[in-house]
Amino acid sequence: MDDRLTQLVQEAQLLVSKGEQSPVQLPILTLVDEILRSRPVGRALPGQPLSEVYQKIFEHTRNHLLDVIVEALSHYNSARESARDWAIALQTAALKQVLDDVQLKQLAMEAQRHPRQTAERQHALTQLVTAIKLSGRLARPHRTTFTPSFYELLYDEAVNRTLTYICCAIDNYDPERGDKKFMNWVNFRLERVMIDCRHEFSDRETTELPNLNDLEHLAQPEESDSPVQLLRDYIEQDAEQVFQHTHIRDRPDANFRNIALDRFDDKSWEDISVRLGIKIPTLSSFFQRCCQKFAPKFQEHLFS
Repeated sequence: MDDRLTQLVQEAQLLVSKGEQSPVQLPILTLVDEILRSRPVGRALPGQPLSEVYQKIFEHTRNHLLDVIVEALSHYNSARESARDWAIALQTAALKQVLDDVQLKQLAMEAQRHPRQTAERQHALTQLVTAIKLSGRLARPHRTTFTPSFYELLYDEAVNRTLTYICCAIDNYDPERGDKKFMNWVNFRLERVMIDCRHEFSDRETTELPNLNDLEHLAQPEESDSPVQLLRDYIEQDAEQVFQHTHIRDRPDANFRNIALDRFDDKSWEDISVRLGIKIPTLSSFFQRCCQKFAPKFQEHLFS
């Protein structure tokens, strides 16, 4: 795939160097479509056609890429970055422009449209959460209240909890409230969660960085049928092996299943870091991304 992308970039660059800068040239159109093949938002379930909201996101993103692709090709230097990294950066920037509040609201309503515990709703929620993160429209409340290092960890935890709430409570969203803006609903929740997270550590009387284990601690289950125990069992069994196969690049042993079970067993990030030989920020960031990615699965399992 990377070889094909590199070849398409080279062919399109050749056109640009010759002054043939129309974005409707076939190599450029082919390159744009290749870039969009890996798009994380605006995708349909396998075997199903694009719904209207996903089709609009795809078309708007494609049009934006066609507007900027010629200039981007003229500045691309293969000696500084790979074609894949260049394409991902271009795709991400395009999606950030396209994913305005209107599109996010439509994605939320698309999720509401499907019954709970269906593949369609899980897919729609995954698309919605991914779009929220890519849009750059999440607020950053109380930013000046804490030191930067503590704030970032507190904020990541609050975002993770907020996105999980959205997956579980998307039916509570009323598109007619909050000035009819979807992100008003999301950011109102995020601000409340930030306050709740801060209150959890209020006894420390500090705005400095606490132990990372305190921020992302997964409480030990006290009852065999508690939600925490059910979630632990679900991750440990990993019937589809999806948790085991989701891992840090080139480190199959550093997979979500193993890290999550360590956290359930009350192992600190420091312990996990030493065991795997991977820095704490890398582990924590990977873990948070996975929690957000798998939130629809957790919600389906716990509430089915």
